Amino acid sequence: MTEWFECKVKYDKTTEDGLIKTTTETYLVDAISFTEAEKRFIEEIEPFMSGEFVVTDIKRARLAEVLESEDLTDDKWFKARVAYITLDEKKGTEKRAVQSTLIQAKDFRVALKNLDKGMQGTLGDWEIVSITETKIMDIFKTTADEDPVADNQGD
Repeated sequence: MTEWFECKVKYDKTTEDGLIKTTTETYLVDAISFTEAEKRFIEEIEPFMSGEFVVTDIKRARLAEVLESEDLTDDKWFKARVAYITLDEKKGTEKRAVQSTLIQAKDFRVALKNLDKGMQGTLGDWEIVSITETKIMDIFKTTADEDPVADNQGD
């Protein structure tokens, strides 16, 4: 099963006024291990880099779901913390399990709309705990033709 990994890259970027500035950007990669995440991230990012770059950090991103948008103006990523509410019938109390969902949107309002749309059909009760803009620039998903789990199915 694949997981999401948050990867950071540091490189020298030329600004609009011609100055060179060291920049760190964050991306999300789905992979089955840290090693695969680093390999895939470098493969994805290398064509966009001119000059040297360093992968400075890779960590697990604990996400229940990633909701991508078809709208090309949705160019930011927001993290929503959603509480799923269940009833403990023995104790007669509510239980809340909080999970994070990543949402692609152009602003907070659209993120809320896209989250509501993505949560349609959810059987249990839920409520939004928070929505915050992230520093994630883009995500790199495994496509069906490069899925390592699928590749090993016939072995």
